[in-house]
Amino acid sequence: MTVFLGLGIAGIALLVLSLVFGGVLEGLFDGIGVLDGLFEGLLSLPVIAGFVSMLGFGGAIVLGTTGLGAGGATAIGAVVGVAAALLTWKFSRALMRDQTAATPRGDDLVGTAGAVVTSIPVDGYGEVLLQLGGQPVKFSARSAVAVTRGTEIWVESALSPTSVAVRPVQR
Repeated sequence: MTVFLGLGIAGIALLVLSLVFGGVLEGLFDGIGVLDGLFEGLLSLPVIAGFVSMLGFGGAIVLGTTGLGAGGATAIGAVVGVAAALLTWKFSRALMRDQTAATPRGDDLVGTAGAVVTSIPVDGYGEVLLQLGGQPVKFSARSAVAVTRGTEIWVESALSPTSVAVRPVQR
């Protein structure tokens, strides 16, 4: 039983190592190229850790609760380990395919409306409040004409990641 528990603990330690070192050790398996990516991720550390830990803990449970002996405990532990490895593989592939929305960029602000927070002088910067990704964000702003606080503005261009060129809205 000690060997099985040791395998279970080694699997958990391998999982912790895979979380700490990320993809560093997985780079060793990149050159294998089994069937042009069909089994991509099958040799990842989380999958191997799931197999080893379930082989160990499953074997220990079978050995401690039944009279099957070491051979039967190893066989059942291996079946449970393969099931855990396949579930880990499928789950990690599903997580890798998950796509998030595109990150908003400064160019996305062009043509949006906002309001002046700090007056904009002709030769300097002021501040405007704009909506970026659904959140209010303050930007430094320049304008060809002086714009007073509270005036509605349109963004003409993004000067930098934190500043924009604006013009007052004519109504």
